[in-house]
Amino acid sequence: MDESNWTDLMERLGFDSNIETYLKLKYSYDEKHRHYHNSSHIDATLKYLEQSKHLANNYNALETALWFHDAVYKVFSSNNELYSANLASEFLRKNSAKHCFIIEVHRLIMATRHSAIPCDNDESLLVDIDLSILGCTSEHYDQFEAWVKEEYKLIPSFIYKKKRKEILEGFLARERIYSHKYFFDKFEQSARKNLRNAINKL
Repeated sequence: MDESNWTDLMERLGFDSNIETYLKLKYSYDEKHRHYHNSSHIDATLKYLEQSKHLANNYNALETALWFHDAVYKVFSSNNELYSANLASEFLRKNSAKHCFIIEVHRLIMATRHSAIPCDNDESLLVDIDLSILGCTSEHYDQFEAWVKEEYKLIPSFIYKKKRKEILEGFLARERIYSHKYFFDKFEQSARKNLRNAINKL
């Protein structure tokens, strides 16, 4: 989570540097219970956004959404995305962002619930970026599964396995995991292989 990337975004948005908010976000992403949903994840998503910026309609909204999308992460909460989206909205209101921009960022963060197929270009792009981990190398994917399991270590194993299988099978059941051709070509086949292997190991 490079501070210069944050200040560059703030400049593009016409805000002050808001270093205090940057430090609060960094503190949140570095919480000890986070093994995957941490600053390294944010760095990875920002990297993929930069690589795929030609696909974005509202690049600034997408980048803002990525900075905030896992800002709140409590293992036993089903409302992390909502709390994170509300946090982003509060920050944007305090900086006098336009209402339409606030609504857009909130909507994009909520898309990372992955409870529905994305409904437009930028939702699709954000979801593709957030799910890029599914299509990484098998070794990295196994590490990802280990990190997620560690985050949920307080949940009984049989419950975790059941819920995890449901989530992974949900992605496999989609006609496409990745909406944009860029990510589909890069990750679709490896993601499906990783998901099948992970399900078999549960």
